[in-house]
Amino acid sequence: MRRCLVAGIALLGTLGCGRRQPLYHDATAPIDLRVTDLLNRMTREEKFWQLFALADNIDPTRDSLQHGLFGVQWRGSASDSVHPTAREYAHHINALQRYFVEQTRLGIPIIPFEEGLHGLTLPDASVFPQAIGLAASWDTSLMSRVSTTIAAEARSRGVRQVLSPVINLATDVRWGRTEETYGEDPLLTGAMGVAFIRSFEQAGVITTPKHFVANVGAGGRDSYPVELGRGAVAEALMHPFEDAVHEGGARSLMAAYNSVNGEPASASRWLLTDVLRTEWGFEGFVISDAGGVGGANVLHNTATSYAEAGARAIGAGLDVIFQTSVRHGRLFWPAFADGTIPDRALDKAVARVLRAKFQLGLFEHPYVSEESAGSAAPSDASRALAREAAAASLVLLRNERHTLPLSPGIRSVAVIGEDAAAARLGGYSGPGVGRVSILDGIRAALPASAVVRYEAGVPRTAPGLLPIADSAFGPGLSAEYFDNITLAGAPRLARTDHNLSFSWPFGGPDSSFAYGWYSARWAGTVTAPAGSPMRLAVTGDDGYRLYLDDVLVLDRWQKESAHTDVAATPLVPGRAYRIRVEYFESGGTGQIALKWQPKEDDAWQGGIARAVNAARGSDAVVLVAGIEEGEFRDRASLRLPGHQEELIRAVAATGRPLAVVLVGGSAITMSEWVDRADAILLAWYPGEQGGHAVADALFGKSNPAGRLPITFPMAEGQLPLSYWHLPTGRGDDYADLSGRPLFPFGHGLSYSRFEYSDLSVASGNLLSGESVTVTFRITNRGPHDGDEVPQVYLRSSVGGIAQPVLALAAFTRVHLKAGESQQVSLRLPAQRFEVIDATGQRAVKPGRFVILVGTSSADLRLRTEFVIGQNH
Repeated sequence: MRRCLVAGIALLGTLGCGRRQPLYHDATAPIDLRVTDLLNRMTREEKFWQLFALADNIDPTRDSLQHGLFGVQWRGSASDSVHPTAREYAHHINALQRYFVEQTRLGIPIIPFEEGLHGLTLPDASVFPQAIGLAASWDTSLMSRVSTTIAAEARSRGVRQVLSPVINLATDVRWGRTEETYGEDPLLTGAMGVAFIRSFEQAGVITTPKHFVANVGAGGRDSYPVELGRGAVAEALMHPFEDAVHEGGARSLMAAYNSVNGEPASASRWLLTDVLRTEWGFEGFVISDAGGVGGANVLHNTATSYAEAGARAIGAGLDVIFQTSVRHGRLFWPAFADGTIPDRALDKAVARVLRAKFQLGLFEHPYVSEESAGSAAPSDASRALAREAAAASLVLLRNERHTLPLSPGIRSVAVIGEDAAAARLGGYSGPGVGRVSILDGIRAALPASAVVRYEAGVPRTAPGLLPIADSAFGPGLSAEYFDNITLAGAPRLARTDHNLSFSWPFGGPDSSFAYGWYSARWAGTVTAPAGSPMRLAVTGDDGYRLYLDDVLVLDRWQKESAHTDVAATPLVPGRAYRIRVEYFESGGTGQIALKWQPKEDDAWQGGIARAVNAARGSDAVVLVAGIEEGEFRDRASLRLPGHQEELIRAVAATGRPLAVVLVGGSAITMSEWVDRADAILLAWYPGEQGGHAVADALFGKSNPAGRLPITFPMAEGQLPLSYWHLPTGRGDDYADLSGRPLFPFGHGLSYSRFEYSDLSVASGNLLSGESVTVTFRITNRGPHDGDEVPQVYLRSSVGGIAQPVLALAAFTRVHLKAGESQQVSLRLPAQRFEVIDATGQRAVKPGRFVILVGTSSADLRLRTEFVIGQNH
């Protein structure tokens, strides 16, 4: 009888004597040997597809994916009429997985991935408070419980990677994605990120912290260029990512869209190789943001083709190209096919992907139990946790004359505002299960005898332009596009457009047009809708003209910034009009749209009048106001949009006790109304159980204890504004305004009052890497039980390059009953005292530090000095 072949020889494993299998299928073999074996069997095309990820409604047979695929964010099949349940989703993932495991040559499984910022972006999944709200809890143990629940729901469905969390610092609150972050502070962001990441990684779901290393630039604009040196600011931006790798155990990172030091982040050797792999020792894989690699060509102009962009990215240390269509693969394939990408770089990237798939156990267990997926859907326990998390996230910004809590026995309450009934969940959210609005929460919290008067008041956004339906243009518009800015000569492109609403931020109407140098003409008819009379409006950048029945009615044929003009002539409902629109763009982003302008009326004033009447007839008023934001929806103004400020002022004038509840994920300026609101409660986007949590706080069932993870400015002109900044060469103020914020980082009130005392510091030898323990006492002097969030800050006086004027060093959240006193001890590791030198190196150096303890970055109650290099 022949002896069984020894594992490892000839890269073969065994299935008993005489039965051989490829080594990569041997679960008992070391992963590195399995990776090498599989890599050696792969064609170049199979390697390419292991580096290609998709967010698409794929059909593997139809889309010719016989060579495999890294993974997919499955968006449902085109034939789906309803969103799939958890069980149905698992069934579809199993079907996809079965194709790749059983129908491809090597049987390499895919990694199904999803978004999971504060819950899976899937139906039949729990939705917790938005990320910025979870950060406002300042409670890492709560974060761990939330992320553990999300991870369990993900794993049960077959999701093995989440493109979360967002651990970029919100350095400018105009950024539309501030809501997705954990705020402006590197320590708080790092701690929250690690708590999130550990839960997923321990559950066998890979996390993908993003966007390495920054995603907001000048003016608070999404994906704007970032210039980084090697000083304290760069260290702050990198700190959460380093924590994610070293403490959280993240096995993936996502590169940012923007350029860093002139290179696309997805093709930066400094970031992806020098820092991430050489300095930090990261062994996982890096994935681009969706379409981010091609952005090197169409956005940054650092590559002449998609193939070159892909080659530069893989060469710099990127592993996975993430796109939104299978068809995009052919754009990148040439660089893989012709050897432009060296074998060594290609194999390193593929090996990192394969290693992750082996670590996940996908080769042995590619499928999930569809029955288990259904049982892991939202439960009473997950709903209770969502309510607890929402309660912990609420920030009481203002509470004059102890307006809150309202008496639970109150006879009547006016609830005002569109957002009171909307139950908005924020960006990157699933639909939620059993969403509870603030209005519903208030009604449920009050006895049946109480009167709740609801009025929507005014829309969140002011009535404005309305889109024109395709059907209004009949068979469509005859469109001519010219490769000049004067409509001269024959058009380069002629076609039928079924609407007139275009934005060309990265090029022109067609790839054959030069960036920012073209003109266009549309001609046809438009039929005015039935009902109220409309006017035609044009919004555009640069020049445009509108002809109505061959009469020129709008003429802005000059190079200007974006404008909107409304034709004076009201249109007769139901009548068809001949129209002609001419347009040119002579440099930069192109934008042109034809829209309806409803006849101006006083509807919003009527809404305010009805709200005022409801307030006058009630014992107290809860007015809910909200903002608009999101990805690629940065805000130039931080005021409440629409006529909500007028609504607040009008209701406040009734003299009834007024509590304003704010819904949104970023800062709001309030100079026009802050002093007229008796109380202001920041709800963020509080998740599917948020309505109950807000009501609990309003009526005293819970005591708000959230703290701001961002700074609220008084005015946009102060931005960017963060407590964490380097010293100025002179002063902080303006000639017409203070440099101080409206509400500082860490701010949050309580229904109780907390007193701090007895600060002491015990230290080991920090130069040898030991730690400092800061101890103090907190006493609840108020009438309510509640949580307090003590914060420890450091101020450095060590010589060298400039250090932050103040830096958060430690925090915790403690519960104290009324009258209770508790001693709190917080450990500050030696790393908290490291300073950055001129070469970018971190080290603990002899020098003087000030340790400050308080309730926010501006409300510091206790202070002591601490000198490194002296005995205590």
